[in-house]
Amino acid sequence: MSHHFPYPQEILTCFYRNFNLIKALIWRDVVARYKGSLFGVFWSLLNPILMLTVYTFVFSIVLKSRWGVDNEDFSKFSAILFIGLVVNSLFVECINRAPSLLIINQNYVKKVVFPLEVLIYVSVGSSLFHSLISLFVLSVAVFFLFGSISWNIILFPVILTPLVLILCGLSWMLASLGVYVRDLSQAVGVITSAMAFFAPVFYPMSSIPNRFKSMVMLNPITFPILEGRNLIIFGLQPDWVSWSYCFLCGVIVCYTGFLFFQKTRQGFSDVL
Repeated sequence: MSHHFPYPQEILTCFYRNFNLIKALIWRDVVARYKGSLFGVFWSLLNPILMLTVYTFVFSIVLKSRWGVDNEDFSKFSAILFIGLVVNSLFVECINRAPSLLIINQNYVKKVVFPLEVLIYVSVGSSLFHSLISLFVLSVAVFFLFGSISWNIILFPVILTPLVLILCGLSWMLASLGVYVRDLSQAVGVITSAMAFFAPVFYPMSSIPNRFKSMVMLNPITFPILEGRNLIIFGLQPDWVSWSYCFLCGVIVCYTGFLFFQKTRQGFSDVL
């Protein structure tokens, strides 16, 4: 009988112990997404460009939306909007995949020696890969549109760290629940779609009434969106105090999800 230790340090130990496996599975997941397509992995570069173009056209040209910042033009609006879309896409992709993650990988569940917890690292890692590609597209666009780019952009992965921890924790929990509650995937899809409108993805924080701002700040994607815009567009330093609180919350959510996963995994093979 295999033993699964729900200790906090096991989260990192598992990651480092299976690093080569995780890396190989992430690349396989990325390649499999575009298997058989004409452009292959190149679509990971085309998708964010197309997404940026469509959303910018709809909100800036058709709806004539404005962010209300100094020296705002079409280019700045596009960049501000795109940062929100990158963070939101990372969140939505990870959370929507989580409930069915173990179900579509039943062959791994049946293998006693396979470390099932790494499937979460693979899912989040694959989504992060596409987010970093989008960040690269944004960096190139900002440089050519504005003539320069703030070096603060290298801190953007650090800003995302609390969100990544939260995604890992929620994914472990949802993956476990998804084995026992098959309707969970449908409910999660509705919730993640709604959450995009309860965060400053398509509108500035200043447009939210004061009585609702605290509720919007509870949305896990709000902080990285706001700080990402400050870093990349306005060249400001991160709010490290708020980041520390978010990081602590991320650690708590991550470990809670991991603990839940380890406590419930014994029944996976029986249900599947």
